[in-house]
Amino acid sequence: MNNCESEEIVEAANIAISNLLPTKSRSLYDIAYNRFKKWCAEKNVQVYSENVLLAYFSENAKNYKSSTLWAQYSMVKSCLIIYDNIDISKFPKLIAFLKRTGDGYQAKKSKILTKSEIDRFLSSADDKEFLMIKVGLILGIAGACRTDELVNLTVDDIEDVGSSLIVKIQTLRQRFHESFVVTDVGNMFELFRKYLSLRPPHVKHRRLFLYYKAGKCSSQPVGKNTMGKIPSVVASYLKLPDVACYTGHCLRRSSATLLADAGVDITTIKRHAGWKSTTVAEGYVENSIENKTKNC
Repeated sequence: MNNCESEEIVEAANIAISNLLPTKSRSLYDIAYNRFKKWCAEKNVQVYSENVLLAYFSENAKNYKSSTLWAQYSMVKSCLIIYDNIDISKFPKLIAFLKRTGDGYQAKKSKILTKSEIDRFLSSADDKEFLMIKVGLILGIAGACRTDELVNLTVDDIEDVGSSLIVKIQTLRQRFHESFVVTDVGNMFELFRKYLSLRPPHVKHRRLFLYYKAGKCSSQPVGKNTMGKIPSVVASYLKLPDVACYTGHCLRRSSATLLADAGVDITTIKRHAGWKSTTVAEGYVENSIENKTKNC
């Protein structure tokens, strides 16, 4: 301890440092850091030099894809700064190596649901079995929602003003709220109101999505895994090929693609889904047959 620093200051600093890692994913950071420390112990490493980091990630590159390596690097980097006061972001050869691991790698994109497929599911699927799936599909497409955002929706976040639904969502990083509007196309309002009316009166929490079976809602809220399977459930019902390719990102990609097919400019699409980067927004838009036909 520095002689100029009181125990109170040191304790306050230690508390502040302990809160630097993300609360929700702190365990993952610690796992990545401890794995690196264990590897160093096995190799009798005393100093965390650039060569040490290169050797560690080179070994990991044999078993993990580029995106996983970058995630591990980010977590180890944060922990080394906090716990050991070492900044590996200043290791140029390490950064160059990680970039090279991504050469030729193409991320697999989720498939999308077309407007006709969405309409067909909403009109033909039995409400007694698929009502919750329909409501999740409607809100997810209308708001280009992430799975977490749908999971965390509450009944207080949706205002039914008669001619439309005003939906307020908390962003993934939980820094601010965004809103979107659902207009009454087809029987969308009827489906939402029907599902909401089935909410048991004794439910103590305010989460919107509850487990639904045989025309009844339970008090148990729907989790992230179930919500993320909504697109694959729709694809399975419609007997579409490659059902497993309809992941949780399907709703956001489908929403962006539907807007693009309708002739909406990229600036509006970015604003709609909360993307700052044009490249990221374009990456979510499927170059669909409908869009190609309109362009032609």
